[in-house]
Amino acid sequence: MSDLPLRAQLAVALGRTASKVSRLAGRGDGSVIGGRIGLALDPELLTRLASARTLVLVSATNGKTTTTRLVASAMSSLGEVATNAFGANMPTGHVSALAGAPHAKYGVLECDEKYVPMVLRETGANIVLLMNLSRDQMDRAGEIWQLAGKWRKALDGADTHVVANCDDPLVTWGAATAKQVTWVAAGQAWREDSWCCPECGGPLNRDGANWACRQCHFSRPKPDWILHGGRVTAPGGRTFDLSLQLPGRANRSNAAMALAVVSLFGIQPEQAMPLLGQVKSVAGRYTTVQYQGRDLRLLLAKNPAGWLEAFDVLEPAPGPVALSINAQGPDGRDTSWLWDVDYRILRGRPVWATGERRLDLAARLEAAEVDFQVIDDIEQAVLAIPPGKLDVIANYTAFQDIRTRYGRAL
Repeated sequence: MSDLPLRAQLAVALGRTASKVSRLAGRGDGSVIGGRIGLALDPELLTRLASARTLVLVSATNGKTTTTRLVASAMSSLGEVATNAFGANMPTGHVSALAGAPHAKYGVLECDEKYVPMVLRETGANIVLLMNLSRDQMDRAGEIWQLAGKWRKALDGADTHVVANCDDPLVTWGAATAKQVTWVAAGQAWREDSWCCPECGGPLNRDGANWACRQCHFSRPKPDWILHGGRVTAPGGRTFDLSLQLPGRANRSNAAMALAVVSLFGIQPEQAMPLLGQVKSVAGRYTTVQYQGRDLRLLLAKNPAGWLEAFDVLEPAPGPVALSINAQGPDGRDTSWLWDVDYRILRGRPVWATGERRLDLAARLEAAEVDFQVIDDIEQAVLAIPPGKLDVIANYTAFQDIRTRYGRAL
């Protein structure tokens, strides 16, 4: 840190102070405000803090916070790792993460999809992990084909090594211009945003995991790493069991991608797996909290693909489920995406609908012929069930509200 220019040192110091004040005031972990002040004082602070470090950027519509934690956990065997563990995934958060670990030689940074080109340009990240793209906050992020196109342009000719999910055609197209790509067959449960070829617009043929355009050359690359069920096959054919505390197929996919990344640092799967297996909750996701004899499991779902992942890990029917939807800035104001989620899987369960946009959710559940109750407060659902388990699925700000109320365990 002493190698930084005096202006940058001052920016870091004031940013840290602002972060601390924010935490003491109970307004979050302070990553955003600290980074914002730092960049206001020195617009080149991110570039300066990234200099001489080995950096990994992790980006996707879903799973980037969890995968960032997995990669950082596996890389901890190499020494201190700077990371934005709480999901502040824009440049302000990146500044706070790097400033908070001034002596770390390595950095693993979750990066918002839209900011990948900018952050790559300013940091010269060594590795970029690209996992999935699906519709999300259309009023803020725009069309995902545009995002993939921006990735494609940013990576064209870059020296960055890309690790990418070859089962997602949009990700494949976005990554294909990079000089060096490690392809991972990590699966794609949500396919509703990738039936057309991003190269020419033609229809894609799908045969199991394989896909190819009917009208041009674009097709699924041969994978270097392959996820199949609860196992992953590494280059060379060695196969390893995934022993995780994090539930569901999405987290098996996240772990396979993480293994591919850390292998580029010489960390073999047998070294990485025990560290991945220690991760059981990420920024409150999958946390179970006890409240008046009830076990509340908190699940984040902020778009159609995320809801599909949440449904995959629900307690078996007829386990009760509480759903909470807001439409604040971080969530996206438009709730029309609710109609892309197939809620029929909730039939036969006790279901409660709450949150600021509970009536939007109620209309969707009614159309899906799901029995439910509209409630004003999540507490009504919690107390309506006898002591036992309750799954709570919420989008971003609703999730944070519930997490704050019932426990902020990591």
